Amino acid sequence: MLRGILGKKLGMTQVFDSNGYVKAVTLVHIEDNIILQKKTIENDGYLSLQLGYLDKKNNQVKKTEVGHFKKSNTNPKKFVREIRYSLEDDYTKNLKVGDVLNAAMFKEGDFVDVTGTSKGKGFAGSIKRHNQSRGPMSHGSRYHRGPGSMGPIKGKLKGKNLPGHMGAEKTTVQNLRVFNVDLENNVLLISGHIPGPKHGMVVIKDSVKKNVKGAQNA
Repeated sequence: MLRGILGKKLGMTQVFDSNGYVKAVTLVHIEDNIILQKKTIENDGYLSLQLGYLDKKNNQVKKTEVGHFKKSNTNPKKFVREIRYSLEDDYTKNLKVGDVLNAAMFKEGDFVDVTGTSKGKGFAGSIKRHNQSRGPMSHGSRYHRGPGSMGPIKGKLKGKNLPGHMGAEKTTVQNLRVFNVDLENNVLLISGHIPGPKHGMVVIKDSVKKNVKGAQNA
């Protein structure tokens, strides 16, 4: 099974490892995750746990949501995501709707994939957005930071890298090591950076590739 949990990015800091080297880590706050729904192959065609994180304000709750959250005997949640898994084991068999998951799910040294929404940077040109090169800057050149030819060589150029909204996209960073687990404060310390701004919501899962060598060098 792929373990997974929802959290909130608090920011980055520096810590010392056992050898005295400074390491950059990201702090992720893990409040109680409530199991809202358990999907099975018999009923839904696949296996997953639907988790809810952080209570919603009463004025933000839709009437259609009330019944769904009432089944798990919990308050409506702000951040709801599914954690899918392929095989059912002893751990998932014992989980039921209404159970609580927390940071104790992971331990120091585990490798995880973190998914979040990257920082939005507004409108950007093709050079900044797609890392394109600029044109010549000499006198007489009428092309400096343009996006390039729009000529109909192949008709409409679908997928051409053009200026537009940059960032605010679903992004996953793989093979990050769990540096430490602070159960007292419900915080995971994850080596390296993760997507999104401070207080952005993230999904943390077991690493799919398990590339231990690459993750240690990150």
